[in-house]
Amino acid sequence: MIGIIKLDTKFPRLLGDIGNAKTFPFPVDYEKVEGAIPSRVIKERDSSLLGPFVEAAKALERRGCKAITTTCGFLAIWQKEISSSVKLPVFTSSLIQIPWAYEIMGRRGRIGVLTADASSLTEEHFKGVGANHIPLITRGMDPQGEFHRVYVGNKQDINFSKAEEEIVGEASGFVNENPDVSVLILECTNMPVFKKAIRNAVKVPLLDITTLVHFVWASFI
Repeated sequence: MIGIIKLDTKFPRLLGDIGNAKTFPFPVDYEKVEGAIPSRVIKERDSSLLGPFVEAAKALERRGCKAITTTCGFLAIWQKEISSSVKLPVFTSSLIQIPWAYEIMGRRGRIGVLTADASSLTEEHFKGVGANHIPLITRGMDPQGEFHRVYVGNKQDINFSKAEEEIVGEASGFVNENPDVSVLILECTNMPVFKKAIRNAVKVPLLDITTLVHFVWASFI
């Protein structure tokens, strides 16, 4: 199994979301960190949550998981701390793919990162996964938009069509305005819900947390 440390959320976990077990064609196991609502992780970077995240990783290790990931890309900031607490492979965030993506594209151009909240994504997050030295550019979802309202604001309802339209618009605009972007990485683990529509609009390689989970799982089969 792939172990998944889950935030304490109430927004819908649609197919394609890392928090929906049916997203994967192999078994996954979840361990929720109580009280770890999105705002505490994304905006506040609440360090009091690090201990509970470490304990969640240890719980998944005890249950026999092969590797561990999380349901929030902003946990990149604690990649080293969480990974050093267990003996399993740990990949806290899709952002860990940035150095690899840069290398496979011949170290040309910049890596584009589409994030749920640009104002909260810092150099420390990239440093956490060894990506702070890579040429990159970031773009965030509209703080007043539907996607941000649901996934950062942790709301129970979603206007799917509106959220999809927003993320496709942001992704395509991002790449079109920055033609040197060689790969687009989706920071937010909820964004793969809309991946098919994004894929149809963006013609560069697209990486996210689900591509990473599949890659890691393949190393065990």
